[in-house]
Amino acid sequence: MTDTTSYDAWRGHDLIDRDGDKVGKIDEVYANDQTGQAEWVTVNTGLFGSRSSFVPLQGSQAAGDALQVPYTKEQIKGAHNIDADGHIGPDEVAALYEHYSLTWDESTGRGRNYDQQADYSGAEYDDRDRDRSYDDDAMTRSEEELRVGKESVEAGRARLRKYVVTEDVQTTVPVQREEVVVEREPITDANRGEAFSGPEIAESEHEVVLHEERPVVQTEAVPKERVRLDTETVSEEERVSGQVRKERIDTEGIDER
Repeated sequence: MTDTTSYDAWRGHDLIDRDGDKVGKIDEVYANDQTGQAEWVTVNTGLFGSRSSFVPLQGSQAAGDALQVPYTKEQIKGAHNIDADGHIGPDEVAALYEHYSLTWDESTGRGRNYDQQADYSGAEYDDRDRDRSYDDDAMTRSEEELRVGKESVEAGRARLRKYVVTEDVQTTVPVQREEVVVEREPITDANRGEAFSGPEIAESEHEVVLHEERPVVQTEAVPKERVRLDTETVSEEERVSGQVRKERIDTEGIDER
């Protein structure tokens, strides 16, 4: 789909970025003045669609009822603010080409992307990925480095809960009791007076009250210990892993020194 009429049908449809996120509604289709081929669309962005952003059609493809382009939503919204007045001037086109990393291809009369494949494959785009030395006679090789940070997250909770249990307790308590002991003693000069103090022959009774100790069980609440929760920090080593990309430069047709 390169001619204008092919893209006219996309007016009013959603434009989604390379990750499938909706950018906005397609408003207009802009064609090259010389070739008549559709090269740009404007998409309504901003709050309530209050802003129009120009998006290149190169690498676009249908994704259901939406049109998908190989650019991020942030990159599209960050494009130069150009009035959608029906025509884009040369300076405005140059600014847009620069923003989307496009160059003019004289052989085709169309814009050419020098950091992405012409057939959009959904690969991640990063401004740092493109060759920053395309206008120089040297290349800069870059590598990604792993940056590891830390964050504090909740790992669990602990609480104290006091409850009552009942158990049987046995113990030994010493007790005393009185028993009756019958003592008999002969009549002697020492007790003769008491022995003959009463009548000679008579009936009588003598009673003794006996006593004994019995255990009395009572309970008493006695504090035994204090229990509290506290935290301590334990340090340990945890291994993390990630993928980093590294650029490699190969040479052709020359002998490396």
